Amino acid sequence: MAPAGSVVVVALSLLYLARAIFSTEYFSTLTFFNSELHKHGCSSPSEWEEYTTDCESFILQLEDPDCEEGSNPPCESVFSLNAEKILRQAKLFIEQKRFPFAVDNHNTNEELAIGYVLIGNGLYDEAIKHFSLLLQGDPEVVSAIYGRGIAYGKKSLQDIKNADLALFELSRVITLEPNRPEVYEQRAEILSPLGRISEALSDLSKAIQLQPSARLYRHRGTLLFIAEDYVAAMEDFQQSLDLKKNQPIAMLYKGLTFFHRGMLKEAIETFKEALKLKSDFIDAYKSLGQAYRELGDFEAAMESFQKALMLNQNHIQSLQLRGMMLYHHGSLQEAVGNFKRCLQLEPYNEVCQYMKGLSHVSMGQFYEGIKAQTKVMLNDPLLGQKASSEYLKVKYLREYSRYLHSHLDKPVAEYNVDQDLPGNFKNHWAKHLPFLIEDYEEQPGLQPHIKDVLPQNFESYTTEVQKLICAADHLGALMQYDTPGFLPNRRIHRAMGLATLEVMQAMQRTWSNSKVRLNGKTRQMQWRDMFDIAVKWRRIADPDQPVLWLDQMPGRSLSRGFNNHINLIRGQIINIRYLAYFDNILNFIKDRILVYHRAYNPRGLLEVRQALENVNKVEDLLPIMKQFNSKTRDGFTVNSKVPSLKDPGKEYDGFTITITGDRVGNMLFSVETQTTEERTQQYQSEIESIYKDLTAKGKALMLSTELGDADAVCNLILSLVYYFCNLMPLSRGSSVVAYSVVMGALMASGKEVMGRIPKGKVILLNKKHLNDLPVWYQSLPSVAGTFPTTRTMIEVLNTDSTSHCPKKS
Repeated sequence: MAPAGSVVVVALSLLYLARAIFSTEYFSTLTFFNSELHKHGCSSPSEWEEYTTDCESFILQLEDPDCEEGSNPPCESVFSLNAEKILRQAKLFIEQKRFPFAVDNHNTNEELAIGYVLIGNGLYDEAIKHFSLLLQGDPEVVSAIYGRGIAYGKKSLQDIKNADLALFELSRVITLEPNRPEVYEQRAEILSPLGRISEALSDLSKAIQLQPSARLYRHRGTLLFIAEDYVAAMEDFQQSLDLKKNQPIAMLYKGLTFFHRGMLKEAIETFKEALKLKSDFIDAYKSLGQAYRELGDFEAAMESFQKALMLNQNHIQSLQLRGMMLYHHGSLQEAVGNFKRCLQLEPYNEVCQYMKGLSHVSMGQFYEGIKAQTKVMLNDPLLGQKASSEYLKVKYLREYSRYLHSHLDKPVAEYNVDQDLPGNFKNHWAKHLPFLIEDYEEQPGLQPHIKDVLPQNFESYTTEVQKLICAADHLGALMQYDTPGFLPNRRIHRAMGLATLEVMQAMQRTWSNSKVRLNGKTRQMQWRDMFDIAVKWRRIADPDQPVLWLDQMPGRSLSRGFNNHINLIRGQIINIRYLAYFDNILNFIKDRILVYHRAYNPRGLLEVRQALENVNKVEDLLPIMKQFNSKTRDGFTVNSKVPSLKDPGKEYDGFTITITGDRVGNMLFSVETQTTEERTQQYQSEIESIYKDLTAKGKALMLSTELGDADAVCNLILSLVYYFCNLMPLSRGSSVVAYSVVMGALMASGKEVMGRIPKGKVILLNKKHLNDLPVWYQSLPSVAGTFPTTRTMIEVLNTDSTSHCPKKS
């Protein structure tokens, strides 16, 4: 029988490894594998019942077993153990048969037990010396070899070179005793922190083959989770639960496998099952909150995070996650409160420090914001340590924050972010590259005469401006995606609602032959100016994201092109934001495959068609393509084409769908748009032609009441945005910018978008969603005139209108 305590240590080290791996790459995983799970251990069997059978080992028992908690005198620490107490513990272990590979000789067993007592009390060097003396007398004492291997393994957490010694000793034991599952499990414990996951999995599989147990399945499931094999991990956690039902942690991990596969509803139900097993399970509440957040259910997520914090008000992960959710919901002041509390508990938490700085800057509190950003910059990673994503991007945020501060009171129409920021800075920022820019000249520091943005009450605005704000809130809410993965953001809603109204007003002035003031010049508005209105509002709503025109990048970068890349499936991780579109994409791919075979394999077309009829999932296309196309080895691509209105018969490159992998469950399914200089010029030529026609017809519409004129304008607006979306000319935010422009332009033509984006769709708009525009929109104050500077824009985004604006469906 294995020393059960070793298993607990396995779980702890694995979870620590998971935390280290995921904290640098996948924040959503970090939220689930965190230090709280490491602390459960075996200290209180009554509190943590599912571990009672795993917690019988002396390995975690660090005090005199005869000492009662709260006794007088108090229990002595492990380092005050004397020979008598060590011997007493050793005899107890012999009586209870609590050490492995006992022999027939009582004296030898007593010596072996002493070595294990030393391990259990953290005296690893003494244990190694003790076992080594035993082995000098008899080199084949398996228990001594095993004990020395365990001791080296414990030391490997302090000095990695000991891991090799531990593996050597454990491998010797396996040679001598090849049918003992606990040795394979112990070796897996050493291998996994070294990143040798496949070897650790092999050892655990051998242990399960020899003697299946709930613990072993849970252990292997944890490693499979780390390896992102979520299907196999889920099966192992289920096997563990079948053998032993009362395991909240196994149930939690099972839920996490669903979460990462995009199966949010299944994840939520499983987290609830974990809470039935343990009603005060903080990590289950935290995970439930994150699942609801990904589902876009803000209220349910808040309730779950609140329950986690009621159980432990100092739970850093819940504070961090709730703060981030509040930020992305547009509730910045509440978010700051969570980040401050997080930093009181953990002053060097880079995520909380970065998000605190970002929240302050977003609200125009530049002094506090840049101070927090500087603290992140000073937290240099140790030699050999991978820098966090916050550390890598904080200098971009600080430089952009300084730029915003220096332009806080300048009219937005008088400067241009894309022209002002250095080209290499923009290029590196948009591509998420490390801040290694030669000859970079920093933005000016904070200037004392430029004060922070002060809070603005809704009542301080005039009645007309209040009506403008409420109208913006309503219009912005219409842009909210009703699909999993998109959390409503009130700040973005207001910003893009104001952008919509400003586009409407600017287009009406243009169609009335009025000029506009943009980028320091007074002139007729061009198509880019129309989109720039939405871009400026999108930028100011969330300064964390580089919303930049790609064609304004340095020439060298333009020639190489930019990739707008979306992973729909990576391995077993499904992008839930676009799950509703998978069937449409599948049908598109099937159609393109048939077009290909019709041209190049007409004889086999019928067989291909019949095979495709049985394909119901994108994942099943890969083996079909390999079967019918010898060129398909690791994967294939499908390209879309966009027909030209300007030059009928001509087509432009659209997007590219890529499916690669060697099997279902290990594949990449992605969509990308390659924004090259040539492609950009083609689309811009198309957009300019449509915009010129739109301006002419818009001017005619202002003088006409003919229904046909309005329909023609509507068609041109939709066509303009269609080419913009296919071009994807911005580093971030192209979709919401396009949607606010199309809504504003349609309003300028006298049409109002009715209702929200349909459930499960990312963007959908046609003429059946339109109605005549109410006349009161025409009397609203000028957006550009009311909010002419960055300061006034931030002020209105900070203003709370919750109890003032009427709610609309």
